[in-house]
Formats: sequence, C-alpha cells, structure tokens
Amino acid sequence: MRFREVIAPPVWLLAFIYFLFTSLSISIWAAIGNNPALWCQIILTIALVYIYVRWRMVIEVDDQELRVNKAHIELKYLGDTRVLESDAMRLVRGRDADPADYLAIRFWSSRGVIVRVKDIRDETPHWIISTRRGSELAAALR
Repeated sequence: MRFREVIAPPVWLLAFIYFLFTSLSISIWAAIGNNPALWCQIILTIALVYIYVRWRMVIEVDDQELRVNKAHIELKYLGDTRVLESDAMRLVRGRDADPADYLAIRFWSSRGVIVRVKDIRDETPHWIISTRRGSELAAALR
C-alpha cells in the first residue's frame, strides 16, 4: 500500500446533526411523552453512527490501482496529477466544474487533487478527490 487516507465527517458536523436529532426527540417528548422520546433518541443515535460510517471516504493507492471507496482505476490509465489548494478546489467544484468529471469530494474538505484520465475508452476526463494530504497522494500516483 503506497497511500491510504480516511476522510471522516468532522466532529462539528456530527455535533450539529446530533443537535438536530435531539431537537426532534424533545419535540416528540413534549407532544407524546417519555418512552417515545427515549426510543426516538436511541434510534437517532444509531442513525448518527450509520451516517458517520457511510460518509467516510477511503482513498487507497497500491502498485496497481487507485481506489476511492468502491470506485477504482488502474494507475496506467492516470495522467497528470495536480494538487488543489482551497481556492483552486472551490473553482473546480463550482464555476469551472465539468459535468463529466468523477467527483470523490466531501464538502467539509477544502483541498484535494485533480487527476487526468488518459484512457480513450473512458468518457471521464478527470477524477477530483478531496484529501488533506494532496502532495502525498499526488506522489503516490506518479
């Protein structure tokens, strides 16, 4: 394994979601009573754990391929890799976005890399990947 990174939702986002869940439980408590509110809070806490697991993004590079969650591509089909800082990433995700690009991005991660795909059979021109360690990922892809 040349590179591995797990990008998980930040604590502030999980706390905000849990605050909203707790507000819902309080509303249920005020309207119906203790037991339904308790069960609602338990179910929503389990839902928060599920959200945390599902929103994680695992980026792996080995000797043969790049994997981002379930998507994968062989390294021989990858071209130039460019590290994107916050401003460049904002433009690539917004104004300069190409609808054909493969987006492996998370809104809470402001930096990333853009990787050109040089496979003529693939209609996807680039992979845009959120990462905190852009230079390390770019080096692993070279």
